[in-house]
Amino acid sequence: MLKKFAKYVSQNMLGMVGMSVYILADTYFISVAVGTDGITALNLVLPVYNLIFAVGAMMGVGSAIRLVIERNQKNPDADGYFFHALLWAFIVSLLFMFVGIFLPDKLIALLGGDAKIIAVGKNYTRIFMSFAPLFMWNYICNAFVRNDGNPSIAMAATLFSSLFNIVFDYVLFPLGLSMEGAALATALSPVVGILICCIHFRSEKCTIKLKPVLPSVRKIFFCCKYGVSSFVGEISSGVITIVFNMIILGLAGNTGVAAYGVVANASLVAVALFNGVAQGSQPLISEAYGKDIHKDVKTYLKMAVTTAIGVSVLLLIFIYLFAPVVTAVFNGEHNQMLADYAENGLRLYFIGFLFAGINIVGTSILSAVESTGYAFAASISRGFVVIIFFAFLLSTLFGLNGVWLAFPAAEFVTMLITIKGLWMIRFVDKNS
Repeated sequence: MLKKFAKYVSQNMLGMVGMSVYILADTYFISVAVGTDGITALNLVLPVYNLIFAVGAMMGVGSAIRLVIERNQKNPDADGYFFHALLWAFIVSLLFMFVGIFLPDKLIALLGGDAKIIAVGKNYTRIFMSFAPLFMWNYICNAFVRNDGNPSIAMAATLFSSLFNIVFDYVLFPLGLSMEGAALATALSPVVGILICCIHFRSEKCTIKLKPVLPSVRKIFFCCKYGVSSFVGEISSGVITIVFNMIILGLAGNTGVAAYGVVANASLVAVALFNGVAQGSQPLISEAYGKDIHKDVKTYLKMAVTTAIGVSVLLLIFIYLFAPVVTAVFNGEHNQMLADYAENGLRLYFIGFLFAGINIVGTSILSAVESTGYAFAASISRGFVVIIFFAFLLSTLFGLNGVWLAFPAAEFVTMLITIKGLWMIRFVDKNS
C-alpha cells in the first residue's frame, strides 16, 4: 500500500506543481518586461483564472469520483460521466468567453484596477478568457486519466503543458508581445496537456468511454457535490485574492497589491503540493471505499494527512530562510518598498500552511468517502466565510500585517472542522 500511495502522490504532486508554473512563468516574464504595474494587473485578474480552473476541477474531479464509485457498483450509466463533464464545461465556459472578449476592461475595473492597470491588463484578460474551454477540458481529462489508474500520464500532461508555457513565454517576449505573449502562451498550453492525456485514452488500458449523453442539470449538480472540495480548493485562492486586493489597495496602493502578487504566486506552489497529495490519494481512497474496504480507507487517510503535515513544515522552513530570494525573482525593478512588503508577507502568510495542508487534503478525503457535509462546511469556511471575516477584522486591528495573518487564522479555525470530519471516518462504515 505504501508503495502504491507514494507513486500516486509523488506523481500528482509533481504534476500539480507543474500546473502552478503557468502563473509563475507569466509573473516572472511580466515583472521583467512591464514591472510593478504588470504584476498588479496580473494579480487583479488572477481570481478569474482561479474560477475557470475551479469549475473545471469541480466537474472533473466530481464526475471522476462518481465514475469510480458507480463502476464498482456495476451501474451501466457510469460510462456517460466523461462526455457529460466535457459538455457542461463547454456550456459554462461560454460565459467566460463572452466577458473576456467584450468586457475585459470593465472586469478589471470591477476587480479594483485604475485606468493605468486596465490599459496594461486588458489584452491579457481578453486572450486567456477566450480559451476558457481548453483550461476546463484539460483539468477534466487529467482527473479522469488519474482516476483510471494512470497517474504517470496525468503528471506528464501537466508538466509538459507547463514547460510549453515557459518556452512560449521565452519565445514571445523578445518579439515585444509582453502581456499578450504571456496570455497566449498560457492559453495554448492546455492543448499540450489534452493531447498527452489522449495517449491514455487511445491505449488498451483505458476503461474510459466517450459515450454521448444529453446534458442533465440534475446529474451535473450531483457530480459537483462530490467535487465541491476541489472547487473550493481552487476558488479559495481567487476569493482571498479579491478580498486582499481590495483591502491592500486601501492600505498600501498598487505597490502593496504587487507585493501580494509575489505572496500569491509563492502560495500557488504550496497549494499545488497539497492538491497533489489530495488528488493522488483520492483515487486510492475512492477505490477502497467503493469496494467497502474500510481498513484501507483509514490507512490511506493516515498516510495522506501525515504527508501533508510533513510538507507544511518543510515549506515554512524554506520560506523563513529564503523569503528575500523568492521576492527578488519577481522584483526586477529592485523596488525596496515592494521587497519589504513581500518578504514580511511571505513569512506571516505561510504560517497558514501548517493548517491549510490538513484542510486541503482532508476535504478531498471527505468527498471521496461521501462525507460531503463536513467537506462542504470545511471548504466554505476556508474559502469564503472565515477568511473574509478575519481579513477585515485583522486588517482593521493590525493594518497590512493583519491581512497576512488572516490566512493562518482562517485555516486554523477550518482545521477544527476538518479534523472532526476525519475523526468520524474512524467510526462510520459505508454500509453501517
